[in-house]
Amino acid sequence: MKGTGARTLPEQDIDRQPALQAYGLLGGQEAGASPPPGAASRPAARTALDNLVDLAAKLCNVPFSVVNVITADQQRQIAASGVEPGICSREDSMCARVFLARETTVVRDASADPRFANNPFVTGEIAKVRFYASVPLETDSGFVLGSLCVFSDAPAEPDPEQIAMLELLAQQAVELLELQHRTLQLNEALDEVQRSNAKLGEFAGRVSHDLRVPLTTILGYVELSEDDPDMPPEHPAAEYLQLIGASGRRMLDMLEDVLDYSKVGGALHPQSVSLRSAVADVARDLGIPFGSGATLDSDDARLHADPLQLRALLQNLFSNAVNYRSPGRPLEIRVTAVSNYHGTAVLVADNGKGIRPEDRQRVLEPLVRLHREGDGPGSGLGLATCRRIAQAHGGDLTLTETPGGGTTVVLTFPEAL
Repeated sequence: MKGTGARTLPEQDIDRQPALQAYGLLGGQEAGASPPPGAASRPAARTALDNLVDLAAKLCNVPFSVVNVITADQQRQIAASGVEPGICSREDSMCARVFLARETTVVRDASADPRFANNPFVTGEIAKVRFYASVPLETDSGFVLGSLCVFSDAPAEPDPEQIAMLELLAQQAVELLELQHRTLQLNEALDEVQRSNAKLGEFAGRVSHDLRVPLTTILGYVELSEDDPDMPPEHPAAEYLQLIGASGRRMLDMLEDVLDYSKVGGALHPQSVSLRSAVADVARDLGIPFGSGATLDSDDARLHADPLQLRALLQNLFSNAVNYRSPGRPLEIRVTAVSNYHGTAVLVADNGKGIRPEDRQRVLEPLVRLHREGDGPGSGLGLATCRRIAQAHGGDLTLTETPGGGTTVVLTFPEAL
């Protein structure tokens, strides 16, 4: 038994169908329906399981080996060696009689064993099994999915080493099925994230539109009032108009940031992009001299990325370097690319104020600002947006310290598949 948290037998049967469905072992079919042979297994796992049962049969010197999944009312063979994978009622299954015992069963001659002597797989009604051995496929949570079974139509008695290797192969079968389980969970989570992103984009678009219209109108009237010749700078209302205008423009910028954040990870159109060209374009847009204020300190790299989102990412990072520059020294932004067979790591290092180690993870969350004295404007969405862009490309974003002071942003971009 694998730990004290294993579920009891009644719980095992109550939970069987949803648990097996979560592992992708029911093939989306109703109980009682006959799936095509092997349909319950997945393409990636099936080849590995087929190889595993072949090895199990050869290891025990028997002609037949199967991986059985036991449902509430059926036995389904999701991999088989020496026979075609099939399906039978749980009542007829030999493995269903012993698999919840969570221990290996070895029978030299099933026709002489009272547990199996009248079973149709032994009597000849379905088959004439004599030697039979099965190992439960028990997960770390204590749930038994089914069994790895080897059998023969003649009595046999494998040695302890063969049984030990059979148990090891059963563990490997569980690992394959656990991998499938995690893959299904990840796919479901990604689907949910995509649905949430779509809803977020729609909501942000509506809110942004609904708020921008009156805000733009207010700013329009403020500008008209500021340009009114009857409103000299010394007029008492002039100062209030400037405050209203500054606040309105900050709110408008924040609305744009929220809308940009909500759009990240939507429809990506990746292609081969020159990092040098992207850096040069962003530096030019922000008025930072390329070659002095911003430099590419490595050979050019080709990134598999969406050009517009890559540009938005770099523009956010360069803007942060400007807004949080260190007083008393000229701005420096150094970009370096390191490529290997996994992809490309891009390091964007500035010589600004830097971020304390305890704050580096926190500032990657949406709407988090450090509010330090002398900091420039910001909504707290810049780094969060950059990270979402990197993750949408299959990479990530982390923060570290620049030698000599400042922040280095480490971006990863995987190779194109």
